[in-house]
Amino acid sequence: MIRLLIADDHAVLRNGLKQLFSLVPDISVTGEASNGLDVLQLIQNQEFDLLLLDMTMDGISGEELIRKIRLIRATLPILMLSMHRVSEMAMIALKAGANGYITKDTETVDLLEAIRKVASGGKFVDPFLAEEIVYNTTLPIQVMPHLLLSSREFEVFRMLVSGVTIKQISEKLLLSNKTISTYKTRIMEKMNIQNMAELVRYAVQHNLK
Repeated sequence: MIRLLIADDHAVLRNGLKQLFSLVPDISVTGEASNGLDVLQLIQNQEFDLLLLDMTMDGISGEELIRKIRLIRATLPILMLSMHRVSEMAMIALKAGANGYITKDTETVDLLEAIRKVASGGKFVDPFLAEEIVYNTTLPIQVMPHLLLSSREFEVFRMLVSGVTIKQISEKLLLSNKTISTYKTRIMEKMNIQNMAELVRYAVQHNLK
């Protein structure tokens, strides 16, 4: 039996997944969390065979959360569940220590396969992204500027180029306006971009918007 911890900040999604897994004989949801701090507390006090982790929750999330998890449970299998079908996000998660990456529009049969494979010590990446990841990591070319961003910076980057205001981003991520402004400045410095118009143009050119 796979003891599963579900971590996602949307209760509707967690409830839907619990209903799905209740019909599966070899998977049991033994914990759920709505934010990163809950995840860290749960894995300190309980044993799980797999963490199904949302890539972008409110507060601490992404690669920062993965690394904190690894300090507590170095061998806990982590399968990222993300709304972003973007190879860069998958690469960030895998490099931080995740064992797999799938998207929220994944078919049920593929989700179950991913859970079983990762729980047993294997790796699983959304097939749509796997080829892109291999391509990006084997070509001897200069690293694209957006690949220098952390998962949180990349998340802020995608919201900025989609027209989300700093105030709206701060409310979504539970961070101050000053912190989001700092992220914006850091993103532009890392990518060597001077203004928002250039940032949006870059996102459109690389299909990141």
